Amino acid sequence: MALSPKPALRRGWTTGACATAAAGAAYAALVTGEFPDPVTIRLPRGGEASFALAFEGLGAREARAGIIKDAGDDPDVTHGALIIARVSPGAPGTGVTFLAGDGVGTVTKPGLPLAPGEPAINPVPRRMIAAAIAGIAAAHHQPGDVVVEISIPGGADLAARTWNPRLGIIGGLSILGTTGIVTPYSCAAWISSIRSGVDVARAAGAGLIGAATGTTSEAALERAFALDPTSLIDMGDFAGGLLKYLRRHPVPHLVIAGGFAKMAKLGQGFLDLHSGRSAVDFVWLADKLAVLGGDPVTCARARTANTANEVLKLGTESGLDIAGAVAAAARASARATLRAAPVRVTTLVVDRAGAIVGRADG
Repeated sequence: MALSPKPALRRGWTTGACATAAAGAAYAALVTGEFPDPVTIRLPRGGEASFALAFEGLGAREARAGIIKDAGDDPDVTHGALIIARVSPGAPGTGVTFLAGDGVGTVTKPGLPLAPGEPAINPVPRRMIAAAIAGIAAAHHQPGDVVVEISIPGGADLAARTWNPRLGIIGGLSILGTTGIVTPYSCAAWISSIRSGVDVARAAGAGLIGAATGTTSEAALERAFALDPTSLIDMGDFAGGLLKYLRRHPVPHLVIAGGFAKMAKLGQGFLDLHSGRSAVDFVWLADKLAVLGGDPVTCARARTANTANEVLKLGTESGLDIAGAVAAAARASARATLRAAPVRVTTLVVDRAGAIVGRADG
């Protein structure tokens, strides 16, 4: 029987798009006394999107509107959050001024596209909101000088599950997005966070940054090098995203830490370490054991192993430094990807108990 095709994943909307729709609806109500519902906005790369209002409130000198964030089928921490814009008149000639309301963070460290002290409303959402305000102002012969405050109830708690605390964004979430559209399971957001992490570390003058594939390897890395959280990068599976960015934005010393299987894949030359996009080559591991002096029986068992951890155990029981060999291969792959970038690379292999079992410094 033929398998049914998988249904297409549903796209969603960024916090920036939701904030723009909320701000546009609030400003329209401030000017006309009526809330447009649904409210339509222009997207940065062309086209329009419409949003139903989930909240509205109109006072004598301010208007508020809210949009429920729909991330589609993407596992976004902000899915279902209420994005509220409060719009009030600004001083003549000031244009659009942005404030961080409850649940929206404030930038406290250099290296991000916003200066310290600014509300964490990124440049593209700011331009989107300003364009929406300008369009409404022109249609109603208004100057468009307003104060826009964005808030996300519960955003401070949600932000604890994001990169924001590590990036020095304090008090809540960021208003993000460059296209207005969330692509389900896109790696773009994660890689963007990796780049922001590197930028913040560089701006803080970090001579060493540590990148880890997961929480266990990150804890081992943090213990081994006593790193400040600013210098820790949650690389996840995106080794290529980190290394390619460091080609153009180098740091003096990079330490990559990961489990045996992830580091074996990096050693094989894979730059995306996700289990669905790369696989451990057991023949490659068996060949490494052979070079280390492994006997034919041990190497044969490695070739038919079920898991990478089984090969690590085989090597350890045979007194063969297979973890060190994997660390060396991973370091060689990282250096090849960095090309001529002046970055010293150290690689660590971490076992499931959190112990560093392999290391390569070059």
